[in-house]
Amino acid sequence: MSPILRGNAKVKGVSAEELAERSAALTAALEVGGTELDPKAAGAAREIATKVDERLGISGGHTVVALAGATGSGKSSLFNALVGEEVARAGARRPTTSTPTAGIWGADQSGDLLTWLGVGARHFVAADSPAGQPAAGTLDGLVLLDLPDFDSREKANRAEAERVLALADVFVWVTDPQKYADARLHDDYVKALAAHEAVMIAVLNQADRLSDADRKRIVGDLGRLLKADGVPNVQVLATSATTGLGVEDLRQRLANVVAGAAATRTRLAGDVRMAAAEVRKGVADRELHLPKRAAPTLVDALGRSAGVPTVISAVDRDYRHQAIAAGGWPFTRWLRSFRARPLRRLRLDTGDAGSTEIRISEGDVRAVLGRSSLPPPTPTARAAVELATREVGDAAAAGLPVRWAHAVNDAATPPDTLVGDRLDQAVVGTSLRARNPFWWSVFSGLQTLFAIVAVAGLVWIAVLFLLGVFQLDQLISTPFWGPLPIPALLLFGGLLAGVLLAGLSRFLAAFGGPRRARVMERRLQESIEEAATETVIDPIRAVLDRHARTRALLDDAAR
Repeated sequence: MSPILRGNAKVKGVSAEELAERSAALTAALEVGGTELDPKAAGAAREIATKVDERLGISGGHTVVALAGATGSGKSSLFNALVGEEVARAGARRPTTSTPTAGIWGADQSGDLLTWLGVGARHFVAADSPAGQPAAGTLDGLVLLDLPDFDSREKANRAEAERVLALADVFVWVTDPQKYADARLHDDYVKALAAHEAVMIAVLNQADRLSDADRKRIVGDLGRLLKADGVPNVQVLATSATTGLGVEDLRQRLANVVAGAAATRTRLAGDVRMAAAEVRKGVADRELHLPKRAAPTLVDALGRSAGVPTVISAVDRDYRHQAIAAGGWPFTRWLRSFRARPLRRLRLDTGDAGSTEIRISEGDVRAVLGRSSLPPPTPTARAAVELATREVGDAAAAGLPVRWAHAVNDAATPPDTLVGDRLDQAVVGTSLRARNPFWWSVFSGLQTLFAIVAVAGLVWIAVLFLLGVFQLDQLISTPFWGPLPIPALLLFGGLLAGVLLAGLSRFLAAFGGPRRARVMERRLQESIEEAATETVIDPIRAVLDRHARTRALLDDAAR
């Protein structure tokens, strides 16, 4: 990379590849940041990126130097002295025009560049002209612009001067002993372009009107003012277009800039740096690192909104319903078939976990439809969700600029319909299946056995009764077990054992139901947590990731 001169120090320039990378980083930052960036700063940055692309796309190695100054500073006379001919008419004879004049050195084609600059008045400096070449080096490739006065009474002139200044590679601030401390020069131009110090030259023109002592004093005072403007390394040259004082020094200085062949890229890099810094004001230095899991308060609020307590209660009651049916008295068990299972009422019936038959159940159809029959959330539940999401959003937005904070809060509060559908899908998609307890099968088999025993005793007693009616009881004697007849013992023993076993099944169901509910509650919480992450946490994380990516790109552009 070629160096350029800044004051008495050499400053390393930036390569075309690096400049293109920084411009691309700025453009990418604007795309990633989107509407969360300040529109004014983002718009200016887009113009800079476009300018970089256009300028790098123009062939040739020209360096554009703009002579800018206030009315009466002798800027046009200095331009003529550098060109060696009276190209720009000065003083009272100068027409009021908004078109700058260009002096071009060298044979390289500069038409595309001048068209891009919008410069119509062009003068080509002959190579054999006294102003053609400095004492050392060459001016070939220099495009010197004499701009309209930036304090002109004509608004169009001022606008044209500012337009061309935005496109020039090097600024030569031309002032005079009367206006060198003018606020317009220092506040509106030098300070505003302080980031381009490396491509600035300050000229105190009409220095022939001063004594040597006054000249030295004013040059020093102008240097002090420039330092206060934020450009302490800008060298001040004293010139006089009338006597030729300092003109050759300025010409040599311009030759040094042209020889460095880095002024264009340095200027553009400064533009990119300034634009990135301005956009960067709307981006924080850091953002909250969100945990991978949603906060328990958010999961709990969403779970209540999704009707998880209702589902858990239904799981408990459904377990008891099945347990009592499995261990209940066979003679009354059929009555339970007329009572709908609690989970089936909510369209959450997953079928018999113990069944191995492959069939399409109502639960399968419900899963395809993706809807349950859970009641809608209560106003209290909705308010709890709003509060929980707001807390998450506020925590994630802490320390962010206003636009980014609003984006985070918007991401944290998705539409109610989206949240409601996702939560219902979370409940619907959660498997409520569990292996039936072993004792269900044992109790069911025992109840069947006890029922058979009771029926056998009843049939035996009926047979004995009929034999007694027909006076045939002497054919069969009634067996006893101790003092108790065995037929009666079978009947009442089977009935009593069935009742006791049914009571025991209810007792065990009272413990098993809550245990089954806790297992399903954990499953549902995991599903609700996944839904919370998908609908709230992930959108917030996406905004924070964009914020971090935007900051990284802007830092790359501003390096």
